Amino acid sequence: MNRLQFFTPVIISRGQGKPVEEIDSVSEAMTFLRHWPKGRRGPVYQCALNCCAAALAGQMSAEEARKAFTGFARITRLLDDDMSLPTGSERMDSLYTARR
Repeated sequence: MNRLQFFTPVIISRGQGKPVEEIDSVSEAMTFLRHWPKGRRGPVYQCALNCCAAALAGQMSAEEARKAFTGFARITRLLDDDMSLPTGSERMDSLYTARR
């Protein structure tokens, strides 16, 4: 497995009746973000872009970049309904954080 590959793809849905898109690596997420309309680029977009760039530079893991990209997709309402639940590791992270 490539170090920039996501363990679980991020499923993007552009609306009912349109095909879903699977983003399964940092490079694909970066390509998606670079094509995002300039007028809709805000702080969440910038965070996802910065995290993907950091992962490409080896300063962050692909899964950390995936979390940022998933947050961007959720905020922009592109995240497919099936992907709205966190992955097993994300659930464990939230449980651990909640218990602190």
